[in-house]
Amino acid sequence: MIPPSVRLQGVPYGVLPPGIHWTTLKEADDRFGQTPYRAWLFEGVVAVSEALRLAKCERMYLDGSFVTEKDRPNDFDGCWDPTNVVARLLDPVLLDFSNGRAAQKQKYRGEMFISDGLNTGIETFLEFFQREKLTGAAKGIVGISLK
Repeated sequence: MIPPSVRLQGVPYGVLPPGIHWTTLKEADDRFGQTPYRAWLFEGVVAVSEALRLAKCERMYLDGSFVTEKDRPNDFDGCWDPTNVVARLLDPVLLDFSNGRAAQKQKYRGEMFISDGLNTGIETFLEFFQREKLTGAAKGIVGISLK
């Protein structure tokens, strides 16, 4: 279940409270796909979830302004758990981080990273996404089981 958003000092829109909030694609769509533009972005979330599921990925995480109360998010960001993923079945676009991840943005309307990949050399993307970028405060993300 996705909890109500909270306001953090210094952040102009609501964010999820700290933690990984496990849900379904349907509930994520109901909560975050409520405008035509957000629904368009969510089509990318569904497409990337299908590509990951085909590669036997079991979990993905959504973040970015898409999972906030920001009126018009830029895109969605997230990461996926590589445990049990069959590399030969993985869409190569999900491993293309060149040109600011342009291929991912074009195909999926957002960016996905490997959850245990290092973002800064000291924290994983899964950890990075649980920190609010304007303030550094702890915040939540959405976890989706792909099983």
